[in-house]
Amino acid sequence: MANRSRKLKPKASKPNQPRAGAMKRVVKKPQKKLKRGSWLSSMLAMPTAASYAIILSSASLVMAFAWISVLFIFNPDEVSWLNKILPTWAQIPLGKHERPQTLKQIQLDLSKKNQIFGETLPLHQDVKTSFLLPVFQQRANCQSDCEELVELRVYELSVELEFKSQSENYYYLATQLSITGPDESFVISSLIDGTLEPQDISIPLPLTEVQRFEGKTPSSGVWFDLRGKRQQAASSIRYGYIVYYNPERTNLLQMLSWTSPNGQLPKWQQVTGDGTKELVVEQTVGLEPHLQVYQVKPLKLFLRPIQLEAITLKSSTFKDSGYQKALSIARSGLWTPAFEWLKFIKKQRKGVLPEVAQAQMDLIRLHSQLTKAQAQKIWASPSQEVLADLIDGRWEKALQVFEASPHNAQEVATLLKADEKRLWNRTATALQVNPNRREVQAWFALILAVQRGEGHANSWLKAQPKITKENLDYIQSLLARLNGEGTSQISSIHPSQIVGTVQPVTQVTNTEWLQPNSPADLKLTDNQVWYQVEVSAFNDGKRWLNFPFENFNPPKTDTAKFFWKTLGITSDPEIQIIVWLPNGEQKITIAAIKAVQLRGKVLRLLAAGPKIPDNQNDVLQPKPLALTNAALEWVQPSPITLRELHQQNPQGVKVMLSSLWQSLQKSGELPTGNIPSFEQMQEKLGDWPVQVIDLTNNAQSEIILTISPEAIASLNQPTPEIPGEKPEQRRDRTIILSDVNKVIYTDFTGNYLQRLSAIAKLSGVQSLALLVENAHNYSLRRWSEKNQRFE
Repeated sequence: MANRSRKLKPKASKPNQPRAGAMKRVVKKPQKKLKRGSWLSSMLAMPTAASYAIILSSASLVMAFAWISVLFIFNPDEVSWLNKILPTWAQIPLGKHERPQTLKQIQLDLSKKNQIFGETLPLHQDVKTSFLLPVFQQRANCQSDCEELVELRVYELSVELEFKSQSENYYYLATQLSITGPDESFVISSLIDGTLEPQDISIPLPLTEVQRFEGKTPSSGVWFDLRGKRQQAASSIRYGYIVYYNPERTNLLQMLSWTSPNGQLPKWQQVTGDGTKELVVEQTVGLEPHLQVYQVKPLKLFLRPIQLEAITLKSSTFKDSGYQKALSIARSGLWTPAFEWLKFIKKQRKGVLPEVAQAQMDLIRLHSQLTKAQAQKIWASPSQEVLADLIDGRWEKALQVFEASPHNAQEVATLLKADEKRLWNRTATALQVNPNRREVQAWFALILAVQRGEGHANSWLKAQPKITKENLDYIQSLLARLNGEGTSQISSIHPSQIVGTVQPVTQVTNTEWLQPNSPADLKLTDNQVWYQVEVSAFNDGKRWLNFPFENFNPPKTDTAKFFWKTLGITSDPEIQIIVWLPNGEQKITIAAIKAVQLRGKVLRLLAAGPKIPDNQNDVLQPKPLALTNAALEWVQPSPITLRELHQQNPQGVKVMLSSLWQSLQKSGELPTGNIPSFEQMQEKLGDWPVQVIDLTNNAQSEIILTISPEAIASLNQPTPEIPGEKPEQRRDRTIILSDVNKVIYTDFTGNYLQRLSAIAKLSGVQSLALLVENAHNYSLRRWSEKNQRFE
């Protein structure tokens, strides 16, 4: 078959489609025309770099808004600055619930609520960072201490940009604590004897002060003392709360309620020796020591990580029979014997005791230090000396005082009669430890005889299985000293406590004087002279009475016996006459009170005794002073110089010197004019001696300056002696400044015959007294809380 070649015709091509193998031809489509004014069109039409910049800016804005959103969710306070540009309906609520305020705004808000802005107390070194603010409220129908604490607030500095840039500091309220004072029943509980039923009183007492504990204190937080004061008869009771600020949890914790019947404030003190201080609250009443000691202990609570735990004398886990007996002795009040026993036990155990036992021993040691100091003092009253000895377990020494004189025996009998089981419990406990100790048996028998009768005491003595005849005779001889004094007589007598001015007299008219054995003649023995004592003050067994004796109305019958009993002359007819010699030495003469006289408002005593040195015409010497043994106890604070005081309290001394200079200018001792600079005053006054002591019962120390004429002269330009100058002006004079640097007593009054002679503690009175010599007599002045002065 022949090949046929068939020539194929090419297919017709589609329009615009190149043929195979042919070169492609690019044909551009026509672009649509963009509309003028379109933002998107403009952007697309921009160069590529500008487009990137816009995109990045938009991304930054998105990220900023996202971050603000996160802050708004977790910490709205950080974006509080937006409130300046946002409308009211869109304001951002702050996380601390309140907007920060300035101090002025805080004070204004409190004023609107009738509350009072207290003094801010720092929580850190810089008070601007954070502070505690006490909030007070005015008490209704109030005479003194009228601002009552109702709340504590803690404020912290705002660091947000909106407030940080302001000229004034703004503060957030970080936490707050409402305050209600402790119940009256708790406050006076320390004065109620354990044998009495506590009163059902639920009246809250006001807290009026807030004080931060300075110095080194336990834990990392800040401790505060909230306190108030109540006058109960002659006692000034302090009470309050201990509050702790925990910076880790930013909260305030009320840790402890406290009360102190002798007006002492709590203090942090090293007691247990473990390196951490303990809180010590003193509740001593009279000579009876009582200290509460609290240790800081950890707690497994988030909001309260610590607590104050009292060291008690309850039986510990330390199982040692001797140790348990020592605790029993301490619980009865025999602190020193208990401590001596514990020292022996610790020595046996090679100086190692369990932690709880060691803390108990340290508490006992602290009490023993107080009772030892009391027993080593020189007491004016035999009963006080015996009481101090018995409290310290000095049985033999107390018996020596009892046996010294019939007067001592009767005064001690009065003490035992009034005892409300504190001496009974001590004696009974000591007998349990050693029932055959003669001195303890003697005191137990004496207490039985005075309180239950001598027959009861003799029956108990004869029932003792191991008592010897010698010991029985000795103790019965002590009981015989109580014979002739019935129980009713013992309970009605009290030691004489009299203070007055004395002068010799040459003639005495019997009919002008009252005597219990009237109409016996008033006669002198050899080498005796008569003295007339003008009474300035005396104690009637219940309270102190002062001249003039306006409401002193003796009965018309048995008048002399009334005076003898009221003045305490029945139990103590002796009176001391003190004379100051030219060299400053005191000369003491003992006289006996023989008769009494009351004319108008003046009470006088007639006493007989040896002749005293005559200094009546020496105006530079104090007047002779008369006082009975139990009347008062001298108080002599150790002096320091103003320069030393300035080192302890720099700011206080600066203000004090200014007040002192102004007072001396006002009295005419210094010329009027500008007050010198502190440096100039310190140079002139720095070596002046001062005494620091609490005279006003506010637990704050007053400053006493006794200034010599030479010291005053050194402050002035030397001037020639003025003819006719009164020599009494050359005696030392005294000025007393309060803790707020106000003059509360001064001898610089123009009355050159007024002088502060001494500071004394009156028997049965909590506050100290000033013994002031006047133109004709002496007077006792005590601080009046109501009138804020010595009266």
